[in-house]
Amino acid sequence: MAQIIGSPSRYVQGRGELANLRQHTEKFGKNIFVLVSESGKKRVAPAIDKSFEGTEAKVVYESFNGECSRSEIDRITAAFKASGCDMIVGIGGGKIHDTAKAAAFYAGVPAAIVPTIASTDAPCSALSVIYSDDGVFDSYLFLPSNPNVVLVDTDIVAKAPARLLVSGMGDALATYFEARACEASGATNCVGGKTTRAAMALAELCYETLLSDGLKAKLAVERHACTKAVEDIVEANTYLSGVGFESGGLAGAHAIHNGLTALPETHALYHGEKVAFGTLVQLVLENAPLEELEEVLQFCTEVGLPTTLADLGVEDASEERLMEVAKIACADGDTMGNLPFAVTPESVCAAILAADEMGRYYTE
Repeated sequence: MAQIIGSPSRYVQGRGELANLRQHTEKFGKNIFVLVSESGKKRVAPAIDKSFEGTEAKVVYESFNGECSRSEIDRITAAFKASGCDMIVGIGGGKIHDTAKAAAFYAGVPAAIVPTIASTDAPCSALSVIYSDDGVFDSYLFLPSNPNVVLVDTDIVAKAPARLLVSGMGDALATYFEARACEASGATNCVGGKTTRAAMALAELCYETLLSDGLKAKLAVERHACTKAVEDIVEANTYLSGVGFESGGLAGAHAIHNGLTALPETHALYHGEKVAFGTLVQLVLENAPLEELEEVLQFCTEVGLPTTLADLGVEDASEERLMEVAKIACADGDTMGNLPFAVTPESVCAAILAADEMGRYYTE
């Protein structure tokens, strides 16, 4: 099997870049269909409309209903086809990105992704994570190509709540460990090939950037300041993690995340917050060196990522409920099987309990 690496056609990051949206998208489409939340539209429409002033191109805005579900994807695809536009632009967070990418795929048109937060590594990937209308993980939709454009205006990202940037760090935290596991097992990555040296280098750089700049970036965005550390973490959360996870592969951390969606109380947590705990569970499954576990626990504690089930809002951590999480995490077609050893729901349940206890030990 070939080694394959996937990435967006163009990645643009910088302060004030939303005002240049037209020049970054005009090579792919003239009339843009913008999927955005109602609150997000108020923040971004002035800059977008100004970008298209004096042109014959049109901008059509469509409000996102809040969940990347099959019904929402179908609704957006139909609305796009009725709009007379020729390109879909998803502006906002990860679920908007995934919905926009899926709708663009079904409509057969280019896609541009504009994160207003750096809370996940979804923007750069050729992947949409599908949920039920109630927010329970359903399936992965692997797309034939990455977005044509990913544009990140770091002025906007720096003004978002710090918790969102930290959530992105939680998602990015898994990238290196999952890619490492996939390389060891020879698993197929998310673009249908084997892990490349480039993907592993990006994944490792992602982890190193989190450790060196994560706390500095969190403290800066708490004052809405866009510093060099913020720029570096935005790149790590968005590009290094996005290309790194897709071309490196997913393993235990994201499978645990998917299992946790079966617990309704975790729905209030962000994707990356659950992935961070999933990373700890994967490291316990691997029996990682204590020094590595302590490094990850220290990082999570410093920036405010969950290290215990209580941090995830799980008060009833009965073995029955955790076994349900473990069974979903080990489901056929999920990524737990990419670990380089046999995994059972029983071993996953034990690792969840041990990770929770370890988090309590180091934080209490």
